[in-house]
Amino acid sequence: MMAKVDTSLPLEYQTEQNRLNIFGFWIFLGAEIVLFASLFAAHGSLYNAFADGPTPKDLFILKDVMIETLLLLTSSFTCGIAIWYMRRNNLKGLLTWLVITLLLGAGFVFFEVTEFIHYVHEGAKMQTSAYFSSFFVLLGTHGLHVSIGIGWAIAVIIQLVKRGLTPTTARKTFIISLYWHFLDVVWIFIFTFVYLARMV
Repeated sequence: MMAKVDTSLPLEYQTEQNRLNIFGFWIFLGAEIVLFASLFAAHGSLYNAFADGPTPKDLFILKDVMIETLLLLTSSFTCGIAIWYMRRNNLKGLLTWLVITLLLGAGFVFFEVTEFIHYVHEGAKMQTSAYFSSFFVLLGTHGLHVSIGIGWAIAVIIQLVKRGLTPTTARKTFIISLYWHFLDVVWIFIFTFVYLARMV
């Protein structure tokens, strides 16, 4: 039996199954919020636990953090443009902007790994202090999520190329866009409470 399709809705919402899947993903994001809230709470409770190690003011470089922030927030914008093209059934535009989004995300991961290497060389490791343990766990978890998002988006792009723009591929594209925007929101909190609050 064919699923009922409501063509008055955006492509990703046209079937009941798609609407349920998208709703389910919102619930998943709720669990992700709890995860990151826990990591932020742990980091906040260890805010001044430097032991004899370096402090954030010794290590943080505003320019590097700004580059990471610019890359990730721009990727959120380009991801939004990709969905704009999807809503207009423009597969070429959708793919183009998704690839740009992934390149920006990959640039973010590259700069974050470079930043971690710099900190380790300066003597700030996981075991250096409780502060840097929570720092690496919080940022590492976020960076891992971005990396997973890149791999996930590549899989969606492959499906879009093979199957074209259908309600199913549109739903998958929309869900990865929700995930991507969520990671950008988490980064805004990291930038504000982990970096900016320490550098001003």
